[in-house]
Amino acid sequence: PRRHPPQGPRGAAAMGFPSDLEIAQGAALQPLADVAAKVGIRADELAPRAEGVAKIRWSAIKSRTGGDGDQKRGSLVLVTGVNPTPFGEGKTVTTIGLSQALSRLGERTFCVIREPSMGPVFGVKGGAAGGGYSQVLPMDAINLHFTGDLHAITSAHNLLSSMIDNHIKQGNKESIDTGRVFWPRVLDLNERALRQVVVGLGGPANGAPREDRFDITAASEVMAILALAKDYADLKARLARVVVAQRTDGTPVTASDLKADGVMALLLRDALLPNLVQTYEGDPALVHCGPFANIAHGNSSVVADRVALGAADFVVTEAGFGSDMGAEKFFNIKARASGCLPDCVVIACTVRAMKLHGGAFGPKPTRPPPELVKLNDAAAARKGASTNLARHVRNMARFGAPVVVAVNRFPTDHDEEVAALVEEATKAGATAAVISKVHAEGGNGGAELAAAVKQACAAHVAAGRPHTPLFEADAPVEAKIETIAKQIYGAAGVELSSKAQAELRRLKRWGLDTLPVCMAKTQYSFSDQADALGAPEGFVVPVKELRLNAGAGFVVAILGAVMTMPGLPPCPAAEGMGIDDDGNLIGVFG
Repeated sequence: PRRHPPQGPRGAAAMGFPSDLEIAQGAALQPLADVAAKVGIRADELAPRAEGVAKIRWSAIKSRTGGDGDQKRGSLVLVTGVNPTPFGEGKTVTTIGLSQALSRLGERTFCVIREPSMGPVFGVKGGAAGGGYSQVLPMDAINLHFTGDLHAITSAHNLLSSMIDNHIKQGNKESIDTGRVFWPRVLDLNERALRQVVVGLGGPANGAPREDRFDITAASEVMAILALAKDYADLKARLARVVVAQRTDGTPVTASDLKADGVMALLLRDALLPNLVQTYEGDPALVHCGPFANIAHGNSSVVADRVALGAADFVVTEAGFGSDMGAEKFFNIKARASGCLPDCVVIACTVRAMKLHGGAFGPKPTRPPPELVKLNDAAAARKGASTNLARHVRNMARFGAPVVVAVNRFPTDHDEEVAALVEEATKAGATAAVISKVHAEGGNGGAELAAAVKQACAAHVAAGRPHTPLFEADAPVEAKIETIAKQIYGAAGVELSSKAQAELRRLKRWGLDTLPVCMAKTQYSFSDQADALGAPEGFVVPVKELRLNAGAGFVVAILGAVMTMPGLPPCPAAEGMGIDDDGNLIGVFG
């Protein structure tokens, strides 16, 4: 039977509302076979991995995706957000809560989200599986090692690194220019000390010394390949295309040239299969792949989406960070690979975030004292909503799908502030703007949101699912970068560094200068400056590097000072984590 969260206003949070961990530990998991049956997946189509966790077997995937074309097509709902603030806007909570709310309305619904990286878990966030009564379970397993997918990605990536250096040591048959090895190493932790390293030290027995770097696993091209691959054949083809270095004659060296693609695919065999878990209310959820949205393409896997769309009437998925990050990449990278476009876009926002973007807490995006947050400042809320939220709404509406704004209500919100957000969202072009209470009330707290989404999806389907691309697929890389910067970020233009210009010339020489673009920039602002609040205009975006991800099928444009290996904050979440004498988690995830 479905578990019923307590009813009542969000004000309960201020009066001893239980932590996410307490809620998760108090939940009784439903048998996963019963959860899967809600979307027509049989028990024999599951490969159990742990209590409440299973992989979807490949035979089940093939039967629901129909090979190259899906046999069934539910409505895909994309959840995104405004530019994130220190408060957290509840995007994952909204995704899970909306999925539960649609299920409570009797709709066959699948939730599809990304796998957490242990970098943010031990850094700032402390967990990424939703919260309150809108989370996925078993939360502790999902936030830690889960099914080992990220470890498999890390191993496959670093095996290729090992094979590159071994090839150079064993005679360098491919004539690799050791000063032009592009393939880094990766680690699924925040570790700033590894951003720039030298490998091969200690004499000839240890290989040829050269400069290298570590990225976080979530930014690995292997992560992107796994997330974008449609099937095993596509996975193998993408791995074979990975460009790892340049020869001394200027031609590219691929993973296939080094005979590394086959063993990489072997390591990723199980990782390609989506992971089935359940929401707090016992509804099905797929948690698969975890590319960051600021330094990678920021969306869960194509395979998971296709399985869900072949099994459910509604599939609710999320794109990382604000709509200028993950959602832009959903349309321009993921949807072009999968062919699956959303029937509705939901933008999650909060009064607190809009007050911050409206300047209520000062000129920089720092977390203010609680007493300042409680003050009624409808003018600042309206200013933030008319700038930041409005641009996110307009940006998403331009792609053709209806936009619904979900205002996640907090006990410190004032009615006038909430009304300002609703009014400005509607003025900017949102089909609907509704209050959501899914954190405190689960699916029941999202009834109005679910109704608005159902209506928006029905209208979009009835209209023939119109879509307006931001640019043509074969537009040059530099044109795509400039278009995204101007039309999504509000920039006046872009400026390529000398290094980026040289890399662009190489892309043209190799015939890869029309690939999609994955913009890597700060998530905190539309601009490349993290402290630029609201909706800045007239700035010039600096393009520092262009990194080729030929296997994933895009070029990563490094903007400003963004780093592909994060560092730990002054007080990392890891400091408050541990286990008791019975192995139970302590201090984790709120």
